[in-house]
Amino acid sequence: MTHQKWFEGWRLFALLALTLLGLSIWIAGMRGFEVEGVRMVIRFTARTSLVLFCLAFAAAAMVLVWPNAGTRWLRRNRRYLGVSFAASHAIHAAAILAFAVMDPEAYAAATSLASYIFGGIGYAFIIALTATSFDRTAVAIGVRAWRRLHLIGGYYLLFQFMVSFGKRIPDMPLYALFLVPLIAVFALRMIAMVPRARAPARVG
Repeated sequence: MTHQKWFEGWRLFALLALTLLGLSIWIAGMRGFEVEGVRMVIRFTARTSLVLFCLAFAAAAMVLVWPNAGTRWLRRNRRYLGVSFAASHAIHAAAILAFAVMDPEAYAAATSLASYIFGGIGYAFIIALTATSFDRTAVAIGVRAWRRLHLIGGYYLLFQFMVSFGKRIPDMPLYALFLVPLIAVFALRMIAMVPRARAPARVG
């Protein structure tokens, strides 16, 4: 039971966040904390963020489509996986900032006005979703507003991940593999919505 509790609730978040931070420092350290190491951290955290987001956003749908111990665990810990996603993307943002400071020219070449706008909206949603992932703040904004925020924010981030990984496919075709979990999450949520016409079901 004690072993299981380490993979539940806020202990799960602490374990994931500390692991991500430790691995990010290690990855940067392998390149002497130079620009290439920082860029490796950016790529690493983009992928860990993708995994954590997909797990959190698909959790409610998965337990409806495939009810079992594993999907019930995901549903029970959806909040903590979501906050872990936010932690992963916070490290991602810190690495991007370090990249901008260490190599301004390469950073300018790798970014655009569109990336600032749509990326900024994405981070605004992440902050809002994280801030309302606590009981008090969720109650404060009300159930309807909470559901609307998390639904719109979740789909926006899903779209943003598709664009971010999809635009790299022409140069690196293997990036198409990163679209598979995103498409699967979208499909699962669409499938999970079907029984809602016959019986109330909470997808969230």
